[in-house]
Amino acid sequence: MYGFLQSLGIANPSGTGWLAVMFTFGLAWVVTWHCIPTVRSFALKVGWADQPNARRLNKEPLPNAGGLAIYAGVVAALVLATLLRSIVIQAVLVQVVTILLGGSILVLMGFIDDQYGLSPYVRLFTQILTALLLFACDIRIETAFETPIDPVLSLLLTVLWVVGITNAVNLMDGIDGLVGGIGFITAMCLLAVSAQFETRAAATLLLAALGGASLGFLRHNFYPSKIIMGDAGAYFFGYVLAATSIIGSLKVTTVFALVPTAFFLLLPVLDTTQVFVRRLMAGKNPLSNPGKDHLHHRLLEWGFSQRHATLTLWAITLVSNGLAMKLQGMTPRVVQVTIISIIVLLGFTIWRRIRATRERSRCG
Repeated sequence: MYGFLQSLGIANPSGTGWLAVMFTFGLAWVVTWHCIPTVRSFALKVGWADQPNARRLNKEPLPNAGGLAIYAGVVAALVLATLLRSIVIQAVLVQVVTILLGGSILVLMGFIDDQYGLSPYVRLFTQILTALLLFACDIRIETAFETPIDPVLSLLLTVLWVVGITNAVNLMDGIDGLVGGIGFITAMCLLAVSAQFETRAAATLLLAALGGASLGFLRHNFYPSKIIMGDAGAYFFGYVLAATSIIGSLKVTTVFALVPTAFFLLLPVLDTTQVFVRRLMAGKNPLSNPGKDHLHHRLLEWGFSQRHATLTLWAITLVSNGLAMKLQGMTPRVVQVTIISIIVLLGFTIWRRIRATRERSRCG
C-alpha cells in the first residue's frame, strides 16, 4: 500500500492521514445516502417542494431539501473524522471551520430561498459576506504584481471567484443528477491534487466529505429523481468547491495564472458566461430572469434525453478536470487512477439507481 500511495504522490504516505480521508469519504457517502429517504418523506409532509418553473423540468412538485442531507453528511463525516484523528495543526482546523461556517450560512440562506423566496440582492449580499469570511481567514487568491493595490486586487479576485462559482454551480442545477455528478467529479479531481500537499490538508478533508456526500445524493437524484438539492445544496457545493480550490499557494502573477484552477470548474463558468451574455444581448436582467437557456437545455432541444444530457456534461467535466490536473503538474498515473476511480464509482451508483427504478416499476 505504501508503494502505491507513494506512486500517486500522496503527502506522507506512511502516516494514517489517508485512512482518515477514506473514512471521511465513506462516512459522508453512507450518511447522505441513508438520510435522503427520511428528509424526502418529511419534506413531502410539510410541503418543502420545488414547483415547476421556467428553469427546471419537473412537471409536479419535487422535494427540494436534498441539500440538508448533503450538509448533514459532510458535517457528520468531518466531526467524526476529527474526533478519531485529531487535527493537530491549528491552521488546518481554522480553515475547515471557516469554510463550514460560510457554507452553513449559505445552506440556511438557500433553504429560506427555496421555501419562501429571497431578493437577489439579499442573496448576493450574503454570498459576498461569506467570501469576505474566507479572505479574513487567509483563504484567498494572492496577487503578486508588486503594486500598492495588490491587497485590493486580492480581495476583489477572491470575492469574484467565490461568488461567481457559487452562483454558477447553482444556475446549472436544472436537470436530474447534473450538479451532483459535476460536484463529485470536481471534488475528486481537486482531492487528488490537494492530497499531494500537506499544506492543503483542510481542502483534502473537505473535498473527501463533499465527494462522498455527492455520491450518496446521486443514488437518489439520478434520473428519474426522487429529490433535488435545492439552492441550499447547490450553494453549498459551489462555495466549498470555490474555497477549497484556492487553499494553498495560489498566487496570481499574470492574467493567465487562474487558468489551471478555472479548468476544474470550466463547465459551470462557461455555462453561466454564455447565459449572461445572451440575456444581456436580449435586453434581459441576467440575474432575475430564469429561463431554459443553459447548456443542458440546449442538449434537450437537440433531442438528448435527460440521462444522456447529464452523462454528456459529466464527460465534458471529466475531460476538463483531467486537463486541469495535468496543468497542475500531476503525473499521468495520478490522472489515470483518479479518472478510473470516478468512472467506477459513478457507474456503480448509476447502475444501482437504474436497477432500483426498474424494480419499483415491475412491482408497481
